[in-house]
Amino acid sequence: MVDTHYRKILIATDGSENSMNAISTGIDFAKKTGADVYAVHVITTGSYYITPNFFGVEKDNIKKSTTDYVEIVGNAKGIEVKSFILEGDPAEKIIDFARENNINLVVMGTLGKSGIEKFLIGSVSEKVIRNSDSDVLIVP
Repeated sequence: MVDTHYRKILIATDGSENSMNAISTGIDFAKKTGADVYAVHVITTGSYYITPNFFGVEKDNIKKSTTDYVEIVGNAKGIEVKSFILEGDPAEKIIDFARENNINLVVMGTLGKSGIEKFLIGSVSEKVIRNSDSDVLIVP
């Protein structure tokens, strides 16, 4: 086990294919450091953006599709994962959760938005990087 100041890791997942690398990286990092892992999925409440792949799906089913997957990957490597479903602006909720829970490291993927889509909805990962008190690891 590597001795670091990372004792609490938040893995933010949106259920997209791109977040799978972030999940693996976050779990592997937790295994090496002995950190506690928190899986967070934010249901977007904005009027112009719906959480990918989950339009019309109930909150409980979203948990099964996102944070439960983090739990499965974690359990396979001997890591306990605490899961949370939040509602609101993804970047704000991730930042607030990290602050309120003394998270040392936020691990998240990127959807790779560009052009007008990025302009209109912004980049969640970019907002988290700019505003988080925690270290942030973006996994492509």
